[in-house]
Amino acid sequence: MKNILLKLYCTLFCLLSSVLVFAQVGDDTPEGDLEGGEPPMPINGQLIFLAIAGIIFAYYTFRKYRKQAI
Repeated sequence: MKNILLKLYCTLFCLLSSVLVFAQVGDDTPEGDLEGGEPPMPINGQLIFLAIAGIIFAYYTFRKYRKQAI
């Protein structure tokens, strides 16, 4: 159980620190003005990590069910 919690804490730390590290400071535009500035944090660069994590999870799941079927 401790191993699972450690992995969960490490995963959450990596995900949340990524948001804090790559977040950009917004400009001083009013709240309603969406045309005036760029988004504070674009996710384009982070999508590759999400895709890699999905592929690894799918591989792990298929491998686990294949071992159970044998």
